[in-house]
Amino acid sequence: MDKILFDSHAHINNGGYSGAQRAALMARLDAAPLAFVVDVGFDVASSRRAIRNAEARPWCYAAVGVHPHDAVGLTEAGFEELRELLKAPKVVAVGEAGLDFYRDLSPRDVQREVFRKQIRLALETNMPLIVHDRDSGGEAVEVLKEEKAFSGAGVLLHCFSGSAEQALEYIGLGCTISIAGPVTYKNNKKTVEVAKRIPLASMLIETDAPYLTPEPFRGKPNDSANVEYVARKIAELRGLAYEEVAAATCENARRFFGL
Repeated sequence: MDKILFDSHAHINNGGYSGAQRAALMARLDAAPLAFVVDVGFDVASSRRAIRNAEARPWCYAAVGVHPHDAVGLTEAGFEELRELLKAPKVVAVGEAGLDFYRDLSPRDVQREVFRKQIRLALETNMPLIVHDRDSGGEAVEVLKEEKAFSGAGVLLHCFSGSAEQALEYIGLGCTISIAGPVTYKNNKKTVEVAKRIPLASMLIETDAPYLTPEPFRGKPNDSANVEYVARKIAELRGLAYEEVAAATCENARRFFGL
């Protein structure tokens, strides 16, 4: 089976898996047509787990960071540990970092501070940055501009949920846009337009597993093997062969993460 898919964002490190569930998941991913998966940390503990997963599988790489939901729990000691974790050989990005004003699980001022610190850490270490932006009203991109994030190794807006016009504007700044399972949802017209209109060279695909399961498996736990359905939907929308979209987004991800 050709390994032509790259899941640019998953949470294999999710702490909710039992040992047996994790073993079964890893076996499924071993057998899937996945060239690479980036296992993305959302706090210090999950970042450690992501590194362990990357060390255990040749197709797995890790990103190290703190999600805005978990920003309130980041101590100075935790931040210094993140800095050390970035030195691990298979860490390819800082993240996911950003702003989430939808759930506000951390105070907004704390989210902003932790986001800025991680942007600076990405610039300091010359690592790409994976950004979570939900309902910030454009503030996340303004922070990226203020911190000169676009002068660094790359900025990825993961699981992009904005309009095609916004996506094109952000690509003009230097962002890469990642599309996830919601592109397959019947009523998600915004993401469909993004998938149709942005340059393929600026696009990555992802699952955000175990969340955002694509059709036809919506309602069940997601995993990286399902990134195939994201690629197939984008191919359908753009009138391209599935293999062309899979190969292009895989090469884009290799380039973005420096593999």
